[in-house]
Amino acid sequence: MTADDVAAADAAAWSALREQVPPVFAIEDEQRASRGRFRIAHLLATDPAGAWVAENDGEVVGVALALVREDVWGLSLFGIRPEHQGKGVGRGLLDATLGYAECRRGAIILSTTDPRAMRRYALAGFDLRPCVAFAGIVDRGAIPAGLRSRPGSAAADRELCDAVSRHVRGAAHGPDLEALERGGAELLVHDRGGWAAVRDGSPALIAARDEAIATDLLWSALPAGGPGATLHFDFVSAGHDWAVRACLAARLALSPDGPLFVRGDVGPLAPYIPSGAYL
Repeated sequence: MTADDVAAADAAAWSALREQVPPVFAIEDEQRASRGRFRIAHLLATDPAGAWVAENDGEVVGVALALVREDVWGLSLFGIRPEHQGKGVGRGLLDATLGYAECRRGAIILSTTDPRAMRRYALAGFDLRPCVAFAGIVDRGAIPAGLRSRPGSAAADRELCDAVSRHVRGAAHGPDLEALERGGAELLVHDRGGWAAVRDGSPALIAARDEAIATDLLWSALPAGGPGATLHFDFVSAGHDWAVRACLAARLALSPDGPLFVRGDVGPLAPYIPSGAYL
């Protein structure tokens, strides 16, 4: 990928993935495109070796985008225009970006429910961990009193956030903290060791040193959209029953979600709900 490919890569990815985006995440086309282009440009700048596009007659028809943070690789974006799927384009792109994962200590992929994508990841040597998602309107009367999470910022809380990220996934989020904020997310921080990103009124990432801190962060994030707002919270993997209990208590609906795939040493991944863009 080059800088000239960013807009076309975003358009190709959106054409492939738009049907899998929950309606609650629907935003104005220009705002969505602006965010998508920012995400791609950010990771092209930090991880050019993980950024690849596929072309057909000079048109970008697919994109694969990966990052490496402290020797842990993650797949941030992977999409092929529907009319070019099933022709080997995806295999070539995934192979290219997996080259960036070679000799890394660990690797993480958040998958859609597309059977072809899940098959590719499993055959690439990744282990599957099932996930669920939650959606609905929060019962604000269920929110517990005495929550200790506070508004945070990448500038002021970088050291705390990176230490917690290393604890849960073996790698700091580093420059992706600022990218989350610039992409429209707000940070919540728990001073005992935890942080969360909230975007468009929904939790986008939670990392904590223990389940009590993670639960506090989740309850603090759930009402961010305001009274009556609908939220969507995904990639809650097996073993995160603290999140399941809180979401059910908040009267959110439970549904199956695309799985998490892991390879190598990625830490405990708990308590941890990853971000689709920045893992």
